[in-house]
Amino acid sequence: MAVPGLVRSSSGHEPIRDVRLVPLAAEHVADLRELVDDAGTRRFTRIPEPPPDDYAAGWVERFAAGRETGEREAYAVVDGTGAFLGAGMLPVIDGASATVEIGYIVSPGARGRGVATWALSLLTDRALELGAERIVLHIAVGNPASQRVAERCGYRLEGVLRSEYWKPGVRADTQLWSLLPGDHRPPLPEP
Repeated sequence: MAVPGLVRSSSGHEPIRDVRLVPLAAEHVADLRELVDDAGTRRFTRIPEPPPDDYAAGWVERFAAGRETGEREAYAVVDGTGAFLGAGMLPVIDGASATVEIGYIVSPGARGRGVATWALSLLTDRALELGAERIVLHIAVGNPASQRVAERCGYRLEGVLRSEYWKPGVRADTQLWSLLPGDHRPPLPEP
């Protein structure tokens, strides 16, 4: 799944070009470990504090097993050269209800450069390819950057799930965003 193009950046950094998804594999464990070790990543994810040493490798294994059963998928988000920019997940693929949940994490060096918007758009395309009739995002109330990404990709805020976000020692409110196949998806910025 390749999407050529340029994403304009308000961060002052060069935008990332040619964002694409490749199936998450053992070759991405070191990059995932860096993501897991980043406090900014852990702040808005269910990655435990502190993360176990084998968390990144286990992540790849769990999603590989889920891909085999059709229950979940994960991707490395990479640029045109194959450089790792983050991870994109379909952590829940519910065939019975035709509902897919999406999650995404952008590496610290790629943040603010349009990567999350392209990644979410590509993950949305994948969910629709799988026959999703409802796609959902759970976004921390305190994560306005991710909320802007959801809005740019055509997702609608449904409301707040009180105390829904949980990991040991942390409970917080989460926004529920959704997209249905017939919803308008704004075009992404072009060069």
